[in-house]
Amino acid sequence: MNHLLLITGYIGYNSAWFLMIAVALVSFIVQWRFRSKFKQYSEVALLSGLSGQEVAVKMLRAHGIFDVQVVSIEGQLTDHYNPETKTVNLSPDVYHSRSIAAAAVAAHECGHAVQHAQAYGWLTFRSTMVPIINVASTLTQWTLFIGIMLLFFANNPYVLAIGVAALALVTFFSFITLPVEFDASRRALAWLNNNYSIMQTTEEHEQAKDALWWAAMTYVVAALSALATLVYYASFLFNRRN
Repeated sequence: MNHLLLITGYIGYNSAWFLMIAVALVSFIVQWRFRSKFKQYSEVALLSGLSGQEVAVKMLRAHGIFDVQVVSIEGQLTDHYNPETKTVNLSPDVYHSRSIAAAAVAAHECGHAVQHAQAYGWLTFRSTMVPIINVASTLTQWTLFIGIMLLFFANNPYVLAIGVAALALVTFFSFITLPVEFDASRRALAWLNNNYSIMQTTEEHEQAKDALWWAAMTYVVAALSALATLVYYASFLFNRRN
């Protein structure tokens, strides 16, 4: 918190606002680029002809994982691994598709299942934080707005301070998500690269790598967006108190 105080002491409200706008713009560009890449590689058929579901099952079995199910869920780009239910949840565009994008995303989500099975440190740490983050996220929904009102009209900084502290936890959580996501992609690409029966050419592997790289960048900008939001609200708190 001392470092945050030092930073926001030099960043005024306007500077923090411009920082948020800049990060939002970068986030929009990255999200657009990721969706564009996903659409592009969704139209490139996998030479092996395997579906996302088949790729997922093969990767799980190759790592000795037999207690994780691969299921289809509604939505677009809703793919995720649920450690509580031990399910690799794939959107219809990934579950049924026989494309480069589907194989890459399916393998990435299975990368999380492998992390879980091998007790990967960052995933374990992230999972232990989930209950705390759920509470912190709920707090930020009302403490930030009410806190600013109380700060300006009653000169009471305490509610805003609670909101900023909760937001700091959420921001921290978004940053510890990064090594989890990058590692899952690394595991996915390594497995795909070593399995000729899945991806048969270097070009296919490079396309999968490109798709996952842009997917990872969405998590990076999400973390930066959380940080920019934290600095913005903290600037109200610390500059007002100063």
